Amino acid sequence: MKYRELFEARKQVGQNIRKLVIDEGYSKTFFAEKIGVSRPTLDKLMEGSVNNPNFFERHIDRVLSATGWNAQDLLMDDGTTLENDVAIEGLRKLPIGIQSFEKIRKGGFIYVDKTEYIYKLVHSGIPYFLSRPRRFGKSLLVSTLKAYWEGKKELFNGLAIERLEEIDGGSWEAYPVFCFDFSREGYQSENALEEVLDTCLKEWEAIYGCDDPDRSPAIRFQNLIKRAVKQTGKPCVVLVDEYDKPILDIFENKELSEHNRDVFKGFFSCLKGFDDYLKFVFITGVTKFNKVSIFSDLNQLDDITFDNAYAGLCGITEEELGRYFATEIEEVARTRNISTTDCRDRLRRSYDGYCFSSDMLGIYNPYSLLKSFSKKQFGSYWFETGTPSFLLKKVKDLSFDVKSFNDGSLFITEKNIADYRADDDNPVPLLYQTGYLTILGYDDIRESYRIGFPNDEVRYGFLENLMDVYAKGIGAGTGKDILSIDHAIENGDVEAFMNAVTALFASIPYSSADTVFEHYFQAVLYMLFTMLGKYVICELHTYSGRVDCVVETRGYVYIFEFKRDGSVDEAIEQIEKMKYDLPYAADKRILYKIGVSFDSEKRTLSEWKLA
Repeated sequence: MKYRELFEARKQVGQNIRKLVIDEGYSKTFFAEKIGVSRPTLDKLMEGSVNNPNFFERHIDRVLSATGWNAQDLLMDDGTTLENDVAIEGLRKLPIGIQSFEKIRKGGFIYVDKTEYIYKLVHSGIPYFLSRPRRFGKSLLVSTLKAYWEGKKELFNGLAIERLEEIDGGSWEAYPVFCFDFSREGYQSENALEEVLDTCLKEWEAIYGCDDPDRSPAIRFQNLIKRAVKQTGKPCVVLVDEYDKPILDIFENKELSEHNRDVFKGFFSCLKGFDDYLKFVFITGVTKFNKVSIFSDLNQLDDITFDNAYAGLCGITEEELGRYFATEIEEVARTRNISTTDCRDRLRRSYDGYCFSSDMLGIYNPYSLLKSFSKKQFGSYWFETGTPSFLLKKVKDLSFDVKSFNDGSLFITEKNIADYRADDDNPVPLLYQTGYLTILGYDDIRESYRIGFPNDEVRYGFLENLMDVYAKGIGAGTGKDILSIDHAIENGDVEAFMNAVTALFASIPYSSADTVFEHYFQAVLYMLFTMLGKYVICELHTYSGRVDCVVETRGYVYIFEFKRDGSVDEAIEQIEKMKYDLPYAADKRILYKIGVSFDSEKRTLSEWKLA
C-alpha cells in the first residue's frame, strides 16, 4: 500500500492512531517518545492536519516501524470518532479493585500487559505456585489465566500474547477450567471453608454431572475431573487463588486454623497422581505455609516466588509506570503544582521499593499507585485494607528490634523466608510474605537477603499501627498522636511536646510478663521520631541506656538526650560534652537542648529540663 493512499485519508489515519494509542494504554507523551517525534507533531498526525506529503510519509513510517502496526490498521473505518483530546483522556479508566480480566478488557480500563509472562507459564506444562502480598494483582493474574484457558481470544487482542501465539501457532483452544477463588469469603465461622468448596463443586457438577453427591469433597473433585476429561476429550486446568486466606483470616484461632489445614490436606491431595488428567495447575497465596498438603503432597509444584524470570509478573515496574501512566503522572503533578520529575520521585518514595528476586527489579504497589492517581494525592492506601493484628502483637510480645526493619540490618535466607510454620515465633518470614518487608539487597556468597521496609507508605503505616499496640488511646485528638506532636515541634512548643511524650509513655500498659523497660524505652522513642521524620528532619541514635536525637524544622533545632535511670543534668552534660550543638553554631534557627530522664522501675518519663 502506497503512502499516498494514507496521505489522502489522513483524517481517518489520525483517528485510528488515536484509537490505537488508547487501546494500547499509552499516554500521548509516552507514545510521542516511543515513535521519536515531538508532542506537537503527534498532535498534528492525530488531527490529520499534516499537509506536506513528504513530512507525512516520514512520520507515518516512524509510527509503523515503532509499533508493528500495518498500514491497513490506519485505514480502518468502524464509524466511530473521537472529537478532541478530552475524549482521549476521558477514556482512561483506572481498574481500582477490579480483579476480572474480562471486565477490564471489555470495559476499556487500562491494562498493564503481563501476557508475555502468561505465555511462558502456559506453554511450560509445569504446575506453579506464586506468593505475593495482598493487593498485588494475584487475582487479576488468575483471572487472566482463566480467560486464556477458556479460549477467549478476543480479550487478548493487541496484547503481547496474541503476537506470540501467532508465531508459535497457538490455537486458543478451550479447556475445562476449575478455578477456586478463596479471596472473596470470610472464614470466621465453623465449616465456612467446606461450604465454599461445596458451592464450587455444585456449580461444576451442574455442568459435568454428579453421581456421588454424598461422597467427600476430594472424591467429588476427582470424579469431576475424570468426567470433564471424558466429556471434552481434553485435560483440565486447576487454578487456586489466595489458597491461604482461610488460614490467615483465623490465624489466632488455633483450632479452626488447624481444621482448615486438614481440610486442604484432604482436598487438594486428591490431585496427586492425576497428571494425566491435568493440563495446567497454578496456585497463589500470600504465604507458603510449611506442611500444608498443597506443598507436601503436590511436591512437583514449581515455586516461582523468587524467580528472576517472573519478578515483574505482579505489580508495576518503573518502565511500565512510564509507559502506561504518563498521563496520570502529569495530572497528579499539575494538581499538586509540582514537576513531573518531583511527582515521580514522590511516587517512588511512597509506593516503589518492592523486590521479589535477587536481580533487584523494583516493583510498585499497584493498588496504592492507582489510588494515588485517582485521588491525585500521595496518601496511605494499602493500609486501608487492614493489617493483621496478630503480626503486630507478635512483634511487640517478642520485644523485636523495630529499628532493624528500617536500617537494613536484617538478613535472612530464602529457605527461612519462603517456608513459614504456624508455630514459628519469628515474625520476619510472615512480615516479608505479607508485604511489610521486602528485599533490599542480595548477598551472592552467603545466598542471603537483606530485608526491610520497602517504602514510606509501609514504613510510616506499619510504625503507626505498631505504636497503637504499644500505647493505648493515642488516636487523633488525644494530644498524644503524631500530628499533635509534630504541631508542637513545628511551633517551638517544647512544653507541649514533652507533655505529649510523658503522656505517651504513661499510656503503655505494662504487665509483669513484659520484658524490661529498656525495650519500651528504645522502641517507643524510635517509632516516635521515625514517624516524625515524615514531616521534619530527624536523626536518631540509640545506645544501651540512652538515646540521642536531633530534630530540625524550618524555625527550630532540637537536641534531645534521653537517659534511662539517669538525671536530666547528666543528659544535658552529655549534650555539652559531645558538642552536639556545634554543627548549628552559625545556624539562625532557634536551638533547644533538652535533657530527659526515664525511671525504669516506675516505667515513666520522670523529668525533663531545658538547658
